[in-house]
Amino acid sequence: MNRPQALRRQRLLAELPASSVAVIAAGYEQIRSRDTDYPFRNNSDFWYLTGFPEPEALLILTKDEAGQCSELLLCRDKDAEKEVWQGRRFGPEQAQQQFGITAASLSAQQAQLAAALKGKQQLWFCFGEDETLHHLLHQCQQQIRRTPRQSELAPQQQCNLRPLLSELRLFKDEHEITLMQQAATISAQAHKAAMQLCQPGMQEYQLEACIQYHCAMQGARYAAYNPIVGGGENACILHYTENNAGLRDGDLVLIDAGCELMGYAADITRTFPVNGRFSKEQAALYQLVLDAQLAALAEIKPGSSFALATQACYRVLTEGLHQLGILQGELSALIEAEAAKPWMIHSLGHWLGLDVHDVGAYQPKGSPPEPGAKNRPFEPGMVLTVEPGLYIPKGSDTDPKWWGIGIRIEDDVLVTAEGHRNLTAAVPKTIAEIEALMAAGKGTGDGQFD
Repeated sequence: MNRPQALRRQRLLAELPASSVAVIAAGYEQIRSRDTDYPFRNNSDFWYLTGFPEPEALLILTKDEAGQCSELLLCRDKDAEKEVWQGRRFGPEQAQQQFGITAASLSAQQAQLAAALKGKQQLWFCFGEDETLHHLLHQCQQQIRRTPRQSELAPQQQCNLRPLLSELRLFKDEHEITLMQQAATISAQAHKAAMQLCQPGMQEYQLEACIQYHCAMQGARYAAYNPIVGGGENACILHYTENNAGLRDGDLVLIDAGCELMGYAADITRTFPVNGRFSKEQAALYQLVLDAQLAALAEIKPGSSFALATQACYRVLTEGLHQLGILQGELSALIEAEAAKPWMIHSLGHWLGLDVHDVGAYQPKGSPPEPGAKNRPFEPGMVLTVEPGLYIPKGSDTDPKWWGIGIRIEDDVLVTAEGHRNLTAAVPKTIAEIEALMAAGKGTGDGQFD
């Protein structure tokens, strides 16, 4: 069996001690309003290990005292009446054939779980993430303990599966890298389309619609997160998602958007002038953010870290803000104090994968916990974002000519043995490239849905 999910299950089982059972639950359908649900999106851990798309399922992985392993998928039965109303189901037989894992009916989950738990020393699941699963496991253990004259006991230890799964998911396999590059390419094309479509008088949500339409037409129907389209001072709100304001001549617009493809996220931010031409002040700050990103990207390589990349970023930002007069004082002291932080109010980046802010430790294994520290050395197979920004809202303690400017530039980066690969390099980000692309599409809408 060479399905990537089967190999991932094998790697997880290899990490579990003998006499263990691990339980991972699928997601659940969520009600949106009367008789309607939100679009279903499966639990990332469950999807990572199975590729099975239906809700309510369970994955049970066991390792006995001799180290022998078994896998079982519990899923909903076929149901002709419900399938007429709610859509087709795989059922256990078809699920086993298509997904390469032993499958059984979810209706027998209590008995199947009890059988898996009996006699095991350790029960592994992700703590604090799924109350329904936690309650089910508690019921099964209580059932075992209350059964008279039994020769086997319920697990004596409960162990958090999150650290093991997070470590596995942090390092992307070739299948994941291929999907992430596809998601990045689709999202990159959508950003280019939005740049060419943009003109004064449009609404922010029209650029959002352009991005979503283009991604869907390329096979990525869902956004990886709620898109951010912030014109003017709205760009200074980091997670602005109202996207309901007009785009004004002379303002910048910041778009932070990416599609989800087969569960994997892209995450791109570009900032560009609504009218296609940067003003003097906009260009000065934009070039500074771009220079800071390039300095940070130079640090993305094995053995480096977010901490080192952030230092490189802050140095460039501090020097540039000092030259522009936004920061004043002795430059060396400003650099030492990381004086640019009030103007870049978020971290440099985050892990990326099945979740936009993906799982994975940011500190080295065995190191003392240090809140906010991101000093884990980069290794090949990690995927992360690099996204410096500058945000100067109205009323700031600066010359008013800078007010209302928010800029962020974000790319998705794969760490390789040689250094890194920018998965989203196809989106223009130099001032000349952006202005040329927007000029080519201005007034015609050409290219927005290519």
